[in-house]
Amino acid sequence: MMATVMNSILLQSALEKLEIKTRVQSAFALPEVDEPYSRQRAIRHLEKGRVVIFGGIGAGTGNLLFTTDAAAALRASELNADAMVKGVSVNGIYDSHSGNGHVVPEHISYREAVSGNFTSMDTMAITYCEENGIPVVVFNLLEPGNISSALCGGQVGTLIDQ
Repeated sequence: MMATVMNSILLQSALEKLEIKTRVQSAFALPEVDEPYSRQRAIRHLEKGRVVIFGGIGAGTGNLLFTTDAAAALRASELNADAMVKGVSVNGIYDSHSGNGHVVPEHISYREAVSGNFTSMDTMAITYCEENGIPVVVFNLLEPGNISSALCGGQVGTLIDQ
């Protein structure tokens, strides 16, 4: 729980250094570092051009049964997000059993992501995004410039959609 809140705060700090206004929301009350999750408030932040980051167990749902990926997909659906972005420590998703030297595809379909041996994101989250028409971008957040590029719609990592 606390690790995802801490990661949210670190991401907020990195984005604000790039002069991107952000807010962190969580299902847990930590008034010094985040605000409680509120769909209406999150939408208002987005309307004002802010990035909203969800922290805490299951991306701020407070539900232990939700993975962070699945909860992020749920939040993206609740907010009618244009896309879900997932920063990881690799360049995107790759087929862990193909023997292709871990080649990262620029684009795959939801079906390919679910039926293949792809790593970096759970199946429930991908399926939920497919059902709600939410494209997913999985990218290496450790590469300089990738965060801002992903948020601005640039080609980074792997795009999962139709």
